Amino acid sequence: MTSVLPIGPLRIGTRGSPLALAQAHETRARLVAAHPGLGVAGAIEIVVIKTTGDRILDRTLADAGGKGLFTKEIEEALAAGTIDLAVHSMKDVPTVLPDGLDIPCLLPRADARDAWFSRSGLSLDELPAGAVVGTASLRRQAQVLARRPDLRVVPLRGNVGSRLAKLAAGEVAATLLAMAGLTRLGLAGRVTGVLEPEVMVPAVAQGAIGIETRCADHGTRALLVPLHCPETGARVAAERALLAVLDGSCRTPIAGYATLDGRGGLRLEAVVLRPDGSESFASASLGAVADAAAVGAEAGHQLKARLPADILAGR
Repeated sequence: MTSVLPIGPLRIGTRGSPLALAQAHETRARLVAAHPGLGVAGAIEIVVIKTTGDRILDRTLADAGGKGLFTKEIEEALAAGTIDLAVHSMKDVPTVLPDGLDIPCLLPRADARDAWFSRSGLSLDELPAGAVVGTASLRRQAQVLARRPDLRVVPLRGNVGSRLAKLAAGEVAATLLAMAGLTRLGLAGRVTGVLEPEVMVPAVAQGAIGIETRCADHGTRALLVPLHCPETGARVAAERALLAVLDGSCRTPIAGYATLDGRGGLRLEAVVLRPDGSESFASASLGAVADAAAVGAEAGHQLKARLPADILAGR
């Protein structure tokens, strides 16, 4: 496909955290590699937009309203035409997008696993009873408590640097972060350990970067075609279809992780839990990569049929 370079600067909208900026700069680098004409000074502009999720640091995301807290203002700027594309961590993106917007491009997915940090160097299984684990994620909280109900989990908000600083200051004994973000920030070497999906199922689309555009902006969409990773697209499609069917409240811990077998097959692991970890419901589904979204939707329907009536309300 032949793409036409924009007349003015291509404006990339992003949050201002170090991780969000790293993802925006990765997107810029991939655009320049695919379209060398965009490498000239001023051809691409990175526009920082503060979101509701960035402003609220005194309570968990679930208490603040959950879905869309890190995308709303960026999507408003995209719809208004003040930016041309938006770069998101896909785990932050609601399953229903605003009218007129679409995510036609997913960059190659980084390590989707969760990283474990502890001041003592002890693993999740080795922490003493009563130790305090800090996380703002209900998914992580529920899975920690399901495995170790004798631990105490408290809210821990902030960007990667501030959370690690709170850990170092002794506010908590341990915390969890996404390996993908740590890798992009050059901090992967600091982790105490990595939690395999068998221990902690990752968040839906964790590790994936999505690029959102206006549906009618065919020029920008053409520029993104060579950046799209079909394998990541299939995995994320399955996971997000699962989440869309379950459609839990922001107080429902839901996790989903799809893998490809290299022979056209896809496997989807999913789990829904109570926030206190007292009950969990897991499933594993197999299907064709070409039917990724259908596999995810079917897995969601099968899992939903097994759930207690109140669990998707987060109670």
